[in-house]
Amino acid sequence: MKKITTTLLAAGLLLSASACSASQQLSTADTCSRVKTVISNPTNTTDKTGTIRVANQLRPIEAVSSDELKPTLKTLVDYLDESSKDNPDTAKLNAMKNDYQNAGTNYSKYCGG
Repeated sequence: MKKITTTLLAAGLLLSASACSASQQLSTADTCSRVKTVISNPTNTTDKTGTIRVANQLRPIEAVSSDELKPTLKTLVDYLDESSKDNPDTAKLNAMKNDYQNAGTNYSKYCGG
């Protein structure tokens, strides 16, 4: 009886732990809402520190974002990461600029201006 109880308890703990760690995908509206919160934060400035802060705040949203916005957020984070380096690669940034602008257009399409 003790072994059965222990086995059932362990199985229950395992199931509850896996349910807690499973990430839920956000809807497009929820993704937009979270991104708007990040970009409207007055502490997220356009200097290097602010750029790093924005990228770090967008990363967890990207991981659970809607399918429509996942590539957009990845592009934004990649561009912000490169531009916030001590010595950003100018050629790489120029190559990424078009994708970055398209990501902004896509964001506006789903989330409004």
